[in-house]
Parts: sequence; C-alpha cells; structure tokens
Amino acid sequence: MSVTEGRDVRGQVLVCGASAPPLPEVEGLSVHRVAERPGKAEVDPLTDAGPLIVAGTDADLAAVVIRLLRKEKLGSTPVGFVPADPASEVAALWGLPTDPARALAVALNGEVDPVPLIRDDNGGVIVGRGTFGAVRGVAYCDDDVALRGAARSIEVSPDGEGGPGLVVRVLKGLLFKRPVTHACRAFQIGCIPTRPSLDGVPFPRAINRWTWYRHTEDLRLIRGLA
Repeated sequence: MSVTEGRDVRGQVLVCGASAPPLPEVEGLSVHRVAERPGKAEVDPLTDAGPLIVAGTDADLAAVVIRLLRKEKLGSTPVGFVPADPASEVAALWGLPTDPARALAVALNGEVDPVPLIRDDNGGVIVGRGTFGAVRGVAYCDDDVALRGAARSIEVSPDGEGGPGLVVRVLKGLLFKRPVTHACRAFQIGCIPTRPSLDGVPFPRAINRWTWYRHTEDLRLIRGLA
C-alpha cells in the first residue's frame, strides 16, 4: 500500500535522534528532525498542528507523550509511531509494524484507538514497559499483595487485553520459574533503594518508593488500518 492511500490525514513527523528509521517521502507531510527523547522546545510548538507521528524508540515516544500530557493535549492529539527498534515493546504490544514504510502507512491511514497510558508519581510515563531488576520490598497491585520479600525482576506494561490498565509480572526465585501476573489500575512498591527503568531508560536516581498507575485519559494511538 502507498503511504498516501486511505483517509486524508495531515500530520507532523518527529524524527528522533540518530537511530530514527529512514522514512519514504510523503507529499505534504511536515518532517522535523529532533534530538532523541525530545523536550518542550521541540515538541510543544507542534502540538496544535494535528496528528503527531514519532519515528524513534519507545523512549522517544514516551517523551513526546509527556509533552502532550503537560500541555493537556493528550485527549485531542492522535499519535502514530514508527519504531526505530524491531524489538520495540510498543510495537509488540499494540500490533504495529516495525518496517518503517509499513509503520508510516499505518500512522497516516490507520484508525485512532484509545489505549491505556501509564504514569508514575515522579512525572514520567511508560508506553511500552517499565522494569525493576533484582529488588526486595513490599508491592501492591491495587489492594492485593504482589510481592513481600525478594524478586528477580518486576515488569509493568499497559494492558492490551481490555483489563483495568496495568499488567504486572513478578518473577521470584529460580531462573526457570514463571512470573506471577497481576492486572490492576495501580502498582505501588516500597523497597530497598533501587532504580527502575522506563521504556529502556534508567531512572536517574535510586528510589525506595514508586507508583505506576493508569492515567485518567488514554493515549490516542493510531493503529490498525481500516
């Protein structure tokens, strides 16, 4: 399919950093080359110009979504995504192509599908996956105890199955033991100081308390061709 077929959508493409995938030329599409994980100065001027298409990593997408959140544009701005990494958690979670031309076609011609957005209590978001490595503490999924003691890892991602918002996987003990999975609206942990990772980017400092929760507004992700 040509990336110009389907419904007529004007949009702004943010090509993020040196790792951004090459894109085919599309007539009438505004392309902006920005730094990886772009910030206020690069994103905010574009938030009133229709759909945003992010070409980059999951962390780049999260950075753009943070700006939409802070500008209160989340509910009015469709967002498309062209993954730089074939192993993108966002692409796997929401069934997006990882081939740049196909991903751009979906971003231009696909349907807007509201999907859960996960926030944290330090002003960040995750669009693909948040993780803790080896950790010791007490964690809750809503009112249920998810961990009391040590875990080899904890993974948190948006719920792609229509559940309450978050899917939490807690891996304890032996190497080949399966993780215990929880679905909830909020995940909280108090622990020995450690550093979570948000969409592949380590948090800049160690923390001993952390919360991930479903935001009240969904991310208006463009996916699935009509």
